[in-house]
Amino acid sequence: MKAALQKFKNLRFVKLIGFNRVVLILIIFLMYGFFTILTPILRNGSSFVNYNRVMSALNYAYFIGFLGLGVTFVIATGGIDFSIGPVMFCSALISGYCLTKFNLPLWFCIFISIAVGALFGSIGGYFVAFRHLPSFITSMALMQVAKGVGSIFTKTQSVTWPAAEATSSWYRYLVKWNNLPTGFVILCLVAAICAVVLYKTRAGRYMLCLGSNKEAVRLSGVDTRRWEMLAYILSGTLAGVAAIFYVGAYTTVQPGLGDTFNNEAIAACVMGGTSMAGGSASILGTVIGAIIVALMQEGILAMGFTISYQYVLTGLIVLGAVTADIMSRKRRN
Repeated sequence: MKAALQKFKNLRFVKLIGFNRVVLILIIFLMYGFFTILTPILRNGSSFVNYNRVMSALNYAYFIGFLGLGVTFVIATGGIDFSIGPVMFCSALISGYCLTKFNLPLWFCIFISIAVGALFGSIGGYFVAFRHLPSFITSMALMQVAKGVGSIFTKTQSVTWPAAEATSSWYRYLVKWNNLPTGFVILCLVAAICAVVLYKTRAGRYMLCLGSNKEAVRLSGVDTRRWEMLAYILSGTLAGVAAIFYVGAYTTVQPGLGDTFNNEAIAACVMGGTSMAGGSASILGTVIGAIIVALMQEGILAMGFTISYQYVLTGLIVLGAVTADIMSRKRRN
C-alpha cells in the first residue's frame, strides 16, 4: 500500500500540482458523486446533476474564493483577519448606494467598492504592523466597524443592485455571460496573479518569512512593518473585489451581515494547505477549498437540510485541518 502511494506521489502531474491538491480535487468529485446519489433518495427523485446547481455552486465559490485569496496573504504572515466578510458587505452597500441613489457611473462604483475594501485593509494593517495590536482583536474590531459603517451609510436599508435587464448591469457579465461562467475565469486569473505575488516577488517571500520567524526577518534588516501591512491591504482589496461578485450573483445586500463568510473563506485556506501558524500558503489550494465549500453548501441545500448543517461541517473541517497541520509540523520538527 505504501509503495503504491509513493508511486502515485512520484507521478509527474502529482508533483506538478501537489499531492494535497490532487487529494482535494478527488474530494470534489467524490462529493459530487455523493450528492448525486443521495439527493434523489432524500428529495423524492430530485436530481443534483443539472446546470443550474453547478452555476449556483460556482456563484458561491467566486466571492468565497476572492475572500480566501486575500486572507491567505494575512495567514501567511502568521496573522488572521475576521473582518473580510463584513468588509465585503460594507463595500457592496456603499458602492451600491452610490450607484442607485447618487446615480454615479457603474465603473466608478466598482472602484469605490475596491477602495473601501483597501481602506479597511490599510487600517487593519496599520494597527497590526505599526501599533503591534493582535490581529485577532484588530480584525474583530474592524468587523464591527464595517457592519456599522455600512448600516449608517445606507440608513439601515438594504441595497439592490441593477437587475440583468437594466442598462447599468454589465457588472453581471463578470459573473456570467451567455451562460458561461466568466467569474471562474476571472477567479483563476486573479489567483494566478496572487501566486506570482506570493511566490515570485520579494513582497511575497517576506510575507512567508514573517510567518516563519518574524524576529529573524526584522533582525536581518528588513522593515517587516510595511510587508505585514501590505498583506492586510491585499486582503481588504480582494474583499472589495469579492463584493462585486457577490452582488453579481445575488443582487441584494443587507446591512449587518457577512460574519459567516469569514469562517468559510478561512476554511477554504486551511483546507487548501495554508498553515494557520504562518510561513506556508497555497493559492491553488485556496481556490480548490473555496469550490469544496461552495459544493458542500449547494449539496446540503439540495438534500433538504438547512444551512446550519454547513456551519457544523465548516467548523469541523477547520478543526480537522488545523489539527493535521499541527501534527505535520511536529513530525517535521
